[in-house]
Formats: sequence, C-alpha cells, structure tokens
Amino acid sequence: MEVGRLSATEHNNTKASKPLKMKVKFVDYEKDVVKASDALPLPLYLTNALFFTLFFSVVYFLLTSWREKIRTNTPLHIINLSEIVAILAFVASFIYLLGFFGIDFVQSLILQPSNDIWADHDDEEIILKDDARKVPCGQALNCSIPKMAPIASPKAAPEAAPKVFEEKAMIETPPTAEEDEEIIKAVVAGTIPSYSLETKLGDCKRAASIRREALQRVTGKSLEGLPLEGFDYESILGQCCEMPVGYITIPVGIAGPLMLDGKEFSVPMATTEGCLVASTNRGCKAINLSGGASSVLLKDGMTRAPVVRFNSAKRAAELKFFMEDPDNYETISMVFNKSSRFGRLQSVKCAVAGKNLYMRFCCSTGDAMGMNMVSKGVQNVLDFLQNDFPDMDVIGISGNYCSDKKPAAVNWIEGRGKSVVCEAVIKGDIVSKVLKTNVAALVELNMLKNLTGSAIAGALGGFNAHASNIVSAVYLATGQDPAQNIESSHCITMMEAINDGKDLHVSVTMPSIEVGTVGGGTQLASQSACLNLLGVKGANREAPGTNARQLASVVAGSVLAGELSLMSAIAAGQLVKSHMKYNRSNKDVTTVASA
Repeated sequence: MEVGRLSATEHNNTKASKPLKMKVKFVDYEKDVVKASDALPLPLYLTNALFFTLFFSVVYFLLTSWREKIRTNTPLHIINLSEIVAILAFVASFIYLLGFFGIDFVQSLILQPSNDIWADHDDEEIILKDDARKVPCGQALNCSIPKMAPIASPKAAPEAAPKVFEEKAMIETPPTAEEDEEIIKAVVAGTIPSYSLETKLGDCKRAASIRREALQRVTGKSLEGLPLEGFDYESILGQCCEMPVGYITIPVGIAGPLMLDGKEFSVPMATTEGCLVASTNRGCKAINLSGGASSVLLKDGMTRAPVVRFNSAKRAAELKFFMEDPDNYETISMVFNKSSRFGRLQSVKCAVAGKNLYMRFCCSTGDAMGMNMVSKGVQNVLDFLQNDFPDMDVIGISGNYCSDKKPAAVNWIEGRGKSVVCEAVIKGDIVSKVLKTNVAALVELNMLKNLTGSAIAGALGGFNAHASNIVSAVYLATGQDPAQNIESSHCITMMEAINDGKDLHVSVTMPSIEVGTVGGGTQLASQSACLNLLGVKGANREAPGTNARQLASVVAGSVLAGELSLMSAIAAGQLVKSHMKYNRSNKDVTTVASA
C-alpha cells in the first residue's frame, strides 16, 4: 500500500514551524489495494460457488465411499484413482476457502486493520511510542489516537531519524492560558458540556481546574478554600466521582492500639467531631488493660433482591417454589457463580406480594464489598429463568428486599455483609480508674438507655449509644461507602456484671457490617494508606475474603471501645463537660468574624 510521506525538504521546513502538524496522505483501501481474487479468470461469486460445490461434493463422495468400505470390511487405506482425485480436490478446495475466508477473518480479529496502514516497521515503532498515553484510558477518556510528530522519510539521512523524538517535546508543551480561557468561556456558554472535559482534554487535573473556574463564573460564588492541587484526579475517573472541582479535607485521628483477637490495631478515624477519637481511644485503653477483646464472624454474605412480576399470584408462587426447591439449587448456584471467581451463592429467600415476587440472593464476595458482584450473578439467574418462565417481567434488579442503604428489619434479622459479635471483660478497677465510673452504674444505664429507651423510641437496630459515630469515621478513613453506615450501624450493646458484680462483660452485636478492601474508594491513596495501617490493604491472595472480614472485626472492636467510653462518660456525668472541652473552640468568635 502507498502511504504519502514527507520529503526531506518538507520535513526540515515543517520542523521550523509551530505548531507541528502531521502530513499523511491517506488512500482508499478498498479502491487501491490489489486483492488476490482480482487475478481470477471468473467473477468472484462464480469462483466461490465452484469451490463450495467442489468441496461439499468430494466430502460427500469420500464419506459414501468409506461407508461402503466399512460395510464390506475393506481397509480404508486402500484407495483407487477416483478417491485420490477426490482427496486432492478436497485439499485444493479447502485451501482456497481457508485462504479466502479464514485468513481475512483472523486478520480482522487480531490485527484490526484500519484505512491508514503503515508499511514500515521502523515507523510503526515510532508511532507506538508516540501514542503512549500519560493518562489512563478510563470510562470518560477519549481513547482516539492523538496528533503525532511527522514521520521521517526513509530516504532521509540516518542522523535525521532521532529528530522525531526531539520534536515530540514540542507537542507536550502545556496549554496556554488563552487556550484554557477559550474552553472556560465555551463551558460557561454551554457549547462544551462540563461532564465531557476529561474526554476532550485527556487531562483530568486540567479538566477539574477549568470546570471549577467555569462554575465560579456561572454561580458568582467563590470556591476559595476548597483545595484543587495535590490530588490524583485520574484515580477517581470512571469509578469514584464525576465532574470534580476539588476535594475536601477531613482530619484523620488514630485510636488505639486496640487489642483484638490477640493483635494490636491502630484504628484510623476520619471525623470532624471533637472528642470522638479521644473517647474511642479511652475505650481502647480500658480494653487493652483488661486483656483485650475477642470477635466472632457469624455470617458473611452480600445480598441483592430483584423484583419480578407475573400475570397472576399463582405464577409468582410457582417461581417461589421453584427457587426454594433444594433440587434446583445446584443449577441456580452454577448459573450464579459463573459471573465471578469469588462470588458464590449461599441462599435464596423469596417473598410474594400479590403477583410480584422478591428474591433475596445472598452470596460470598471475597475481599470486595460485593454489590456489583452479586448484581452480575443475579442478572445471570434472571436470564436463565426467562427460559422456563417466559411470562416473567423483570421490574428491577433491586426491589429493596436486599436492603441497601436503608434501615430494614430483614438486615437486622438475617444480616447483610459481615455479621460480627465482639466482646470483652473489663476489670472492676479499670472501670473505676480509667472509665471513672462503676460496673453497676454502667449496667443500669445500658438497660434503661440502650435497651428500654430505644424500645420506647421504636428503634430498628439502634440499641446502642453511638455506633454510627465510629462506623462512619472508620468508613471514611478506609474508603467504604459512607451511605452504608445506615445498616452497618445496626448494633445492640449488652452490659452485664460478672464475677460477683466486680467485673463488667460488654459486647456489641452487629449483623450488617458492609465493608471491602478492594474496589471503590479503597484504592485511593489516602484510604489505601489507612487500610495498610490496619494490615488489610487489597485482596488476600492466600485466603480470599480474609482482609475484608478482618476489617469488619476491627469496626466492631472500635464500636465496642466507643460504646464503653461514651456510656462511662454519661454514667459519670462527664458528657457535657468533655464536649465543652474538646468540641468547642477557644478562639474569640467575634474577632475571627470581624477579621
């Protein structure tokens, strides 16, 4: 194929001009390329028909001949002249058909040729190097080939070849303020959508900066104080946040060390509430001085519950019986499990509401929190069920029987994510010296506040003092979904006097801790560092799921420490005093306001 290239003179002239432009002459591939079929004496369709007919005719002849030999017990290797001719014709027709259809098909899959074919291998290497992107090709990025430097003519002097790489630096010069100003005006005017900046610019940081300035001009409000620099915007592209204009800073404090199951953990907590980290830290101290806490994982399974509809309640009930029949479980499980290496179906529980059916799938998800994983498995099962239940109408992949990001009795009773119970025995002298109260006062307060008071309020999973505080802080620090704090904070705190009333047994039972150590916000730099501090960063290769389960236990242990400390502060009448000390600024507010 011909490809127009720059002559040596044109190359030198172009080098001196700015900006650099590539002059490549593209040719019509279909028109100019000489094909092998053009040399055939017959029209192409007649040639194809001839070889197709020959191929199937000789195949039929050979099969018939060999069948007759088998019937008469004649050895197959004894062949006559007609069979030799037939075999040769078979080989010839097969080679033709393979060459005409097969090779072109394979090339279209592997090589994927476009209309601009580069014949020179040396030039191809230059193009590949020049096309190396500095930006990840994410969901919103434009993955088209960028403009490249001119390609040196093969007739040019040998020393001219490296100049292509020297000229590449001219293309990578940063955009000017005038260029950014034009884009900002276009975004303000609405001619360029704000959400498409990453795609058009190929630079996430620059896109965020331009979007931020356009937003300030449109709203007339300043974003001064919202940081822009110092963040990797490429890391959130297509997975964490769309249309960023900056990032917020939340201070991260450390509570601990927390002695849990014989190991010490320094617990990162991202919060803006004063006294929270200090209070949790005091609880960790009391637990450590009493020998540490222990935890037990009761259940590990993420759920998703689609809703489907039939023409009658009878048909909905038929599918319910089908799904809950033990004889069908193996088939359903096999269909579900093919969506992931780690997703394994554990159970399916169905509920009928008229002619609507809700199916609550529960599956293990390895070290991921697993919402996407279980959703893919559910979709596989729904597609499979459509064959036997063609009248099934899938209303939604989620019918809220899961239940995600909402307080629900089904999660409180059945559990969702990791179900953990954590306990500790706090010695009486530690209660008095560290927590500044006594065992009897704590037991009485827990019964009247966390149990009776919550029951009077009609609480759903809220039989605790402030589990949500600790869960939210740990979730923000470790990159979890903060909205899942709702069901993850379901907790019942129990306190009981033991050893003749001298010591305190305290426990928290949390049936719906939804955490993961891979995916989502866990791979951002700050959150990844906090996970690394806990020793649960990423996936556990030896025992998948171990890291996520360990993180759930740390969350429960931290809640235990927080519950113990806050309840002690309330029992000792220290709550208001401590908050006035740690949660109030000593600055003169009037002075700050006037400044």
